[in-house]
Amino acid sequence: MEGAVAAEELKAAVNRLRRAQGQIAGVIKMMEEGRDCEDVVTQLAAASRALDRAGFSIIATGLQHCLADEEAAASGDREEMRARLEKLFLSLA
Repeated sequence: MEGAVAAEELKAAVNRLRRAQGQIAGVIKMMEEGRDCEDVVTQLAAASRALDRAGFSIIATGLQHCLADEEAAASGDREEMRARLEKLFLSLA
């Protein structure tokens, strides 16, 4: 059941990644067509935001599961989890 829940929670992130994939393809096409720089940058910024949101969604899902995992917290791995999650958040900053 846990795998199904994780897949359900990450569906939004997958959708964002697909949207970003389409936006990036659009940026490439715009550049190949010699489109206006402002239009290209605007589309590129939208793709970047979609990637950021997908990353934050994935990290938030991981955080939720880590906090719910009482077994890991009880075994003293809480500090390690915190450090790993902090590193992930910072990688998106």
